[in-house]
Amino acid sequence: MDWYTSLPTWLREILPIVVLLTVVAFVIARLPRTEVSHSPAFRRRRLMNWLPLGLTYAFLYMGRYNLKISKFAFEEMAAGDGSSLMGNDDFGWIFGIGTYVYGFSFLLNGPLTDRFGGKFSILMGAGGAAVANLLMGLCAWTLVNAGPGHGLVANNFLAVFAGLYSLNMYFQSFGAVAIVKVNAPWFHVRERGVFGAIFGILISLGIYFAFDVGGMILDTQSLGLTWVFFMPALLLAIFWVIDFFQVRNTPGDAGLLDFDTADASSGDDGPRKSAVAVFKMMLSNPVIMTIAGIEFCSGFLRQAIMQWYRTFAKQTDGALGLKGDFVYENWGMLLCCAGILGGVFAGTISDHVFKSRRGPVAAVLYGILFICAAYLTIGYQQPWVGWVVLFMSMAVIGVHGMLSGTASMDFGGRKNVGVAVGVIDGFVYLGTAIMSMTYAILLPQEEFDGAGKLTGPVTEPDNWSAWPWAMVPITLLGLFLATRVWGAKPEAKGSGGASV
Repeated sequence: MDWYTSLPTWLREILPIVVLLTVVAFVIARLPRTEVSHSPAFRRRRLMNWLPLGLTYAFLYMGRYNLKISKFAFEEMAAGDGSSLMGNDDFGWIFGIGTYVYGFSFLLNGPLTDRFGGKFSILMGAGGAAVANLLMGLCAWTLVNAGPGHGLVANNFLAVFAGLYSLNMYFQSFGAVAIVKVNAPWFHVRERGVFGAIFGILISLGIYFAFDVGGMILDTQSLGLTWVFFMPALLLAIFWVIDFFQVRNTPGDAGLLDFDTADASSGDDGPRKSAVAVFKMMLSNPVIMTIAGIEFCSGFLRQAIMQWYRTFAKQTDGALGLKGDFVYENWGMLLCCAGILGGVFAGTISDHVFKSRRGPVAAVLYGILFICAAYLTIGYQQPWVGWVVLFMSMAVIGVHGMLSGTASMDFGGRKNVGVAVGVIDGFVYLGTAIMSMTYAILLPQEEFDGAGKLTGPVTEPDNWSAWPWAMVPITLLGLFLATRVWGAKPEAKGSGGASV
């Protein structure tokens, strides 16, 4: 394949994604139609609504997980006491604190989104995250260039970055609520499995932007560490302007006819409930809370894979030789492809095999996650470990897109979806926070020899056994909970709530 190897590096990496997206679009277009029909004008306007919104969400991901990319630079910079500026424990605490903020932010941002609309929330999220990334980039710049205040930032690195990353994650929490709130009035419940696939694709593109594009930026001499933060800030600012002019909350706001989406808000024409009443309603709904429990597990597992595989491969490279392999070098691109496949698989079988039920899909994918996690406890030092965790990533992103992106619409209804997705996605990031704190405590810490080379327990694979073992009980819990909502489907207002 001389033609392929002769292509520029960036084109070789993005080409598989372009091909895969083309195939996915073809497959979705060829799927049997649901009984819901829309005019070509409606479909065109809906596309122009969710596409910029979705790309904004992908760039929010880029500005969320760039912290991991920055670690590869910060961990090689010395702190005042000679230790790593951002070691495994530092990253665990910064990321963990930020995800706790993200999870609890929904208590405020969910009701705000239901009151003011999804467009308000995506503008808040993109604007605030852009500012937070700009501030983190300025701190990185002053550290790299010994600029004003570099001593203050270096001596208080953990506190400074925990504070700024928490600010970033507060505004990031508007993103998922916004994208689900806006799309709820635009998609009938029978179409939302395919929307779950779209949601998974957007997440996957964001992961690619964060890990591979972020890695390219870090390795580019003219850009480097500071632009790992500046680039998502710039892109989010651009898409803030596009969303302001393009996104509409409902078909009616775009000059089209609103329609009955047949979700939990169907037939509910009464006055808007207070935020407290909606929270009580959601927290007392067994289906919503079971889905939230499943997504707690998804939050733990998704980030256990995404955030720690490459660190494991890099720090044990002397023993296992994983650092230079295909999976390590193309981590973001392969995560993107795995996520797209997981999202499309989950969405299409939900709508076309399980008649728009989400529980069976989650159960199937959690079965896959349990088998893979159990294998990793004995096989995590094998050369194919990267492919195993990619397969797990495919499964967990499929679950996440199906439940946070789709089931929250179904069971929350278009009127209360902001609080519903807030509760569900809040549990996702509480799971992520527990994961981050768990590994900050259990995983070995970096040590350096006199030449600044990594040494000690962190370089020995046997000391990383807690990484796969911690995932096993979480996969079992998620599988059990998924079976509890196997037959759950939303019912219209007045018909008794969700059917199970």
